[in-house]
Amino acid sequence: MPEAIDPHLADYANLRDVELRKSMEAEHGLFIAEGEKVIRRAVAAGYPVRSVLLTSRWAGPLADLLGPLGDRVHVVDDAVMEEVTGFQVHRGALAAMERLPLPEVEDLLSGREARRAPAEHTARSDGEPGSDSPAPRGASAEDAAHSESGPGSGFPAPRGVSAEPVAPRRVLILEDLVDHGNVGAIFRCAAALGVEAVILSPRCADPLYRRSVKVSMGAVFAIPYARMTDWYAGLAELREAGFRTLALTPDQSATPMDKVAMADRVALLLGSEGDGLSSRWLREADEAVCIPMSPAAMDMGVDSLNVVAAAAIACHGLMRAG
Repeated sequence: MPEAIDPHLADYANLRDVELRKSMEAEHGLFIAEGEKVIRRAVAAGYPVRSVLLTSRWAGPLADLLGPLGDRVHVVDDAVMEEVTGFQVHRGALAAMERLPLPEVEDLLSGREARRAPAEHTARSDGEPGSDSPAPRGASAEDAAHSESGPGSGFPAPRGVSAEPVAPRRVLILEDLVDHGNVGAIFRCAAALGVEAVILSPRCADPLYRRSVKVSMGAVFAIPYARMTDWYAGLAELREAGFRTLALTPDQSATPMDKVAMADRVALLLGSEGDGLSSRWLREADEAVCIPMSPAAMDMGVDSLNVVAAAAIACHGLMRAG
């Protein structure tokens, strides 16, 4: 980070350097939410806000969230935003958020997943809303006045949690997907179609990496997920929890997704972008399933879909008896 950049903005430095960001975010337990909608969804899901970096035109629309944060809000011009982050931030607002502990796979499958932080802890406010909290860094008097008079005075409440734990019945298992955009898009498909949980293999990309969050439009906050610690025995844990496992493959000799017999609890396995599912998981799954391809397309060598398109179709099929 250049010396001229305010050290308070270190969380936002070099957002396009993937390897640097992965190590930095893991070390400091943070992630970056980009854009008003995504920031609001992260806050509503209970993730505490470390700070916000935004251009002046977003101080008004986000006023209700910024008030309690005081001097942890940094208002800068477009040039400074681009200098700090390393690219032009079209959505004009970034928030550095604190990560919450992930549930264990066993707890997720049983419905005992980790609860979100209480609303009063989410804001991490330095004073009561409407008190004499410092104005945002770099904000004009007009911006500060707008912030004080904005709709509401605190953060939205976290998403509701039922009194009784509910065990998921339809689950996606992602094996070694390494593209953050694909992971985010699959979370969006899963959330939109009603899949109740996602489980990641140990080497799967981070759903809270900035691009994953951005592509998912905040869907990564809407659906519970956990990460396996033991890939080798991962499917055994699913079987012990009563799940029937379906391995999605481009092999057209597999059972068509719309013909497969569904059980009460079903887990759909999706493999990596290039190689698909590992031979071990294909062999251990209860049944291999496919999305039927057009014979004409097959004749032309088009024998599969990309993993996001396949995930969307397969999730729809997974939920038909859900």
